[in-house]
Amino acid sequence: MRRFLLIAIGLLAAAGLQAQVTTGLEVLLEHGFEPLLGKRVGLVTNPSGVDRNFRSTIDILYQAPEVNLVALYGPEHGVRGDVYAGDHVADATDARTGLPVYSLYGATREPTPEMLKGIDVMVYDIQDVGTRCYTFISTLGLVMRACARAGIEVVVLDRPNPLGGNKVEGCLVEDGYHSFVSQFKIPFLYGLTVGELARFINLEGLNCGQNGKQEHLHCDLTVVRMRGWRRDMLYKDTGLPWILPSPNIPSMQSALCYGASGIAGEFGHLNVGVGYTIPFETFAAEWIDADLLLDRLNSYQIPGVAFRTIHYKPVSGSNKDMLLHGVQFTFTDYEACPVSLVQFYVLQAVNELYPDRNPYPLKNTSMLDKVCGTDYVRRAFGKQLKVADIVDYWNKDVEAFKRLSQLYYLYR
Repeated sequence: MRRFLLIAIGLLAAAGLQAQVTTGLEVLLEHGFEPLLGKRVGLVTNPSGVDRNFRSTIDILYQAPEVNLVALYGPEHGVRGDVYAGDHVADATDARTGLPVYSLYGATREPTPEMLKGIDVMVYDIQDVGTRCYTFISTLGLVMRACARAGIEVVVLDRPNPLGGNKVEGCLVEDGYHSFVSQFKIPFLYGLTVGELARFINLEGLNCGQNGKQEHLHCDLTVVRMRGWRRDMLYKDTGLPWILPSPNIPSMQSALCYGASGIAGEFGHLNVGVGYTIPFETFAAEWIDADLLLDRLNSYQIPGVAFRTIHYKPVSGSNKDMLLHGVQFTFTDYEACPVSLVQFYVLQAVNELYPDRNPYPLKNTSMLDKVCGTDYVRRAFGKQLKVADIVDYWNKDVEAFKRLSQLYYLYR
């Protein structure tokens, strides 16, 4: 009987763990939309802005009698997720609500003063993936900057970082390499929720120079905190449903793997699963012997990650209908794994096995440098494609950023 009770208690504890996180959106509902009352509301969101019953943030705010939602703002892929990766988002009218939709991924990435007319408060509700080159956090920062200039409040509805709150990797973005995929001076994996990141960039990163003059901008920011989230939680621990924030991040596993493979795609000679059913979970090419690659990677004994051989045909992209061979990877200990370096170990292994397939000179150095936030990685790694040549530089800013970012933690 005692053993049965212990098992039952364990199962109940596990079930509680899976149901304890409440998003900022749901907390906002519980408190009667308090920060929005009596104000004209704008909303930046996409399909990932939902409650646990899949109700859209757009529809929730629009249907609430006490909320005056007057305009929507569309990031990459649009507010309803009907625009594919990289395609421009056009100004439009939302079919369900009749509200105007202003594009933040078309002629401008930052809302113009005209777009902000008639807005008292701007709400942001998008699921983040925890990786710097994901464009939604750039949209967040640029919206905050525009609202700071216009004297408009910003309310961020917080959501979990799917990578947890402890994983920090990569050097800070360097001067000359800021872009829409590296907008702010943060590491590649930054270990903050989107609400914590908003607090960070509001005080550390909104300043910008115009006409030789430095602006010091801070918006009137409110973060509606989650309830029940802890820094050691991966998304699978939250009990929340995963809604793809963009077409190539269909699952929480895709989000976990994105930081470990997304940079490799910029080298141009490997498929990382995009165009197949498991985007960002593979490394493959027509000419790879999967067993040889697996053995070489296993010989490195990279902590926290496991590989298996895989063979597949992408259904879209430059490798469409080609039979590719390589490895799929998964994490056995996410905290222990040097996540963002996994792709560089794969590039090293591929080069050792197939030196005639060396991707250098690269066809698109600009995008690789933007994603890395520096040209050092491209130049140093290109000498002999060895992780040892970049690892110290890649991690040089991690400890200092951890100390600084703790000032902006909302969850301990």
